[in-house]
Parts: sequence; C-alpha cells; structure tokens
Amino acid sequence: MKTTKMWTFVLCLASAFGVSSALAQTDPIRIGLPVPLTGPYGAEAKDQVRNAELAVKEFNEAGGLNGRLAELLVRDDKLNPGEAANRALDLIDKDKVNFIVGGLSASTQLSTNNVTKQRKVIYISISQSDAINEAADMSRYTFHEALNPHMTTQAVGRHVFKKGMRIAFLTSDYAYGHEMARGFTRVAEEVGAEIVGEIRHPLGTSDYSVFLPRLAAMRPDVLVFNNFGRDNHVSIQQAGQFGLKDKMQFVTPVLLYTARQAAGAEAYEGVLGASSYYWELQSQFDTAKNLNDMYKKEYDGYPSDYGALAYGAVKSLLMAVKEAGTTDTEKVVDALESLKYDTYKGPEYYRKCDHQAVQSVLIIESKKAPADNPDDIFRIVDVVAPTEDILRSCEELGFK
Repeated sequence: MKTTKMWTFVLCLASAFGVSSALAQTDPIRIGLPVPLTGPYGAEAKDQVRNAELAVKEFNEAGGLNGRLAELLVRDDKLNPGEAANRALDLIDKDKVNFIVGGLSASTQLSTNNVTKQRKVIYISISQSDAINEAADMSRYTFHEALNPHMTTQAVGRHVFKKGMRIAFLTSDYAYGHEMARGFTRVAEEVGAEIVGEIRHPLGTSDYSVFLPRLAAMRPDVLVFNNFGRDNHVSIQQAGQFGLKDKMQFVTPVLLYTARQAAGAEAYEGVLGASSYYWELQSQFDTAKNLNDMYKKEYDGYPSDYGALAYGAVKSLLMAVKEAGTTDTEKVVDALESLKYDTYKGPEYYRKCDHQAVQSVLIIESKKAPADNPDDIFRIVDVVAPTEDILRSCEELGFK
C-alpha cells in the first residue's frame, strides 16, 4: 500500500513538472528594456522604446518562435545606476524576463550588467561604453550592440585630426565623457596632434558661459564636445553664439539625430561627428529601408541613431532565439556568438572575446535640411567599414 502511494506521488510530481515545462515553452518571450525615460536623455530613450517595439512587432507578425510571441517590458532607470540595478532585479525576479536589452549611459549599463551577469541573464547594451567590453565587466552573458568610445574616437579622430593640430575638449564629467576624451587623446598621439586642454562640466549643465572664455583662450583648431543628449546640443549652441565656431572646427564623437533636431540647423551647421545609423542608409541596404518604412508607418519621421540600436539589438536577440529554437540562455548565447547578421545597417557580428558588435561607423556632418525634406539633416562624408582594426585588442581588454 505504501509503495503504491509513493509511486502515485512520484507520478503526480512528474506530471506537474511536465506541465510546468510545457507552459514555459508557451509563455511569452519576455524582454526587459530599462532606459532613462526621465532626465536629459529622455528623447533618445523614448525613441529606443519605439524601435524596440518595432522589432518585437515584426517578430510576432512573422509567427514568433513556433507561435510563441515576444513581449517588451519597458522600465525607467532614471539615468541612475542604483535605479538601473533595481529595475534589472525586478525584471528578473518579479517579471521573470528571459533577456534584458537597454541602457543609455555608461554607468547605468554597467550597473545593469553587474546584476544580469550574476543572475546569468543575457544583457545586450545599447549605449556607448568601453568598460563593458573589458574583462573585469564583461561576461558570457554580456553583449554590446552599440559602438564603443574607442571605435568611435578612432573613426572620428582619424578623419579629423592632422599632425600639428591643436585640440581642446569640453567633456561631461562621467564615464562617457572620460572614455571619449581618452580615445581622442590616443588618436591625437598617433597622428601627432596636440591636446591643448580639457574642461569638464557636470552632467545636466544648462549654462556653459563660464567655460567658453577658457576654451577660447586655448586657441584650438578643433574643439571636441565629449558630451551627449541635451548637454551636447546646449553646449554646442552656446559655444556657437559665443563666436567659437568662427575660429575652430566643432567636433563631437556622437552626432545625435535627436539633438540636431532639437537645436536646429544653425546651432549644428558644419559640426562633424560619428553615428551608428542614419536613415539615408536605405539607399544602400534593404534592411535600413525596411526599418525606415516600419517606423514611418507607426510614427512620424525616421528612426534616430540610438533608436535604431534598440531595434538592432532586440532583432538580433530574437534572431538568435529562432536560431537556437529555444529561450534557453546557454543555447541563445551560443547562437549570438555565431550570428552573422544584418538587421538594419549592413553586416555585423559579435566579436568572440568581448561580445562587441563589429559594425560600420558613419562619419557625418550636419547641414541645413532642404525645404522638401526636413529630416535630411546630415551628410555622410565617410563610412568606416566593419573592422576589428578600430577596436582595442582582446589582450588589451584583459582577455588571455
């Protein structure tokens, strides 16, 4: 009698686990998206949400993973590392996400990554950071779809800097600004340009008047704005009004579509920088046209550069899920590592040692938009093809 009861209990457990396993294969594929919806990067973050939603919609309309659909869970990290860590924990523990994509700051993405790598959850970052690729922060579960400061500054610096040039920096005083300044300094040393000074400002500065006379006194040939979002367009606008643009070339590592739209043509006229994406790539790549067409159908205008990164990251993740045939983390990691993909801008792949997306870098210049196309605000002056030559070596990053 006891033996019969024991076997009945075992069969019930087996049945329960079988049901649980079956349910797990039919549950939505949950993707967390923590981004700073509030704060100085809000415009860029909101476009990341829009583009991530497009990638999810496209996947679902194609039938998902054998009928299993994806779901996007958006959270506001408020551009705060502690908030980012808490949102990541909530997404994993309470919302039971399968994966996390997001970040729009070097500090918040590192905070999110610390949580995800401890919990062995795949995280694809969509904001620039050098540290996240280094051995101390990177993990098997960490992927970086965005450009990083080193590759950005290599591309821009090699295009702009010449031997004997005088270079000055206006730098946002946190990781993003510091890493950009470090990268540009390295290029300057390589080509024989001189760094004549750097002024750092707090994140979220609204009045740059105290810094501008000091920058003018350095008499640079090139003034580099190592800042982002609202900081970037306000500082460039005020520096132009102060008369500095007439005396030096304005350069910024990331020439943002959203910042240019916010500040207008006059503020950004002639400014050079890099971008991961510009809608005009539709003339070269069907995937760019596909993204642009989907975006215009749902929203006004074209996807921004950082918005397109969110689309690309979510889409490449879901491509790997389909390739693996499952949401099992280890199998999806393997699929991501071997993925050769073109999601929105031409060929890409994740480098094995650090999971950095090897991709093209656009060198662009701001211009006045023609009357018949207010979104035609940049001119692509050069394209650095996908290459590991503009990345730091795996050994330099600390990998053996």
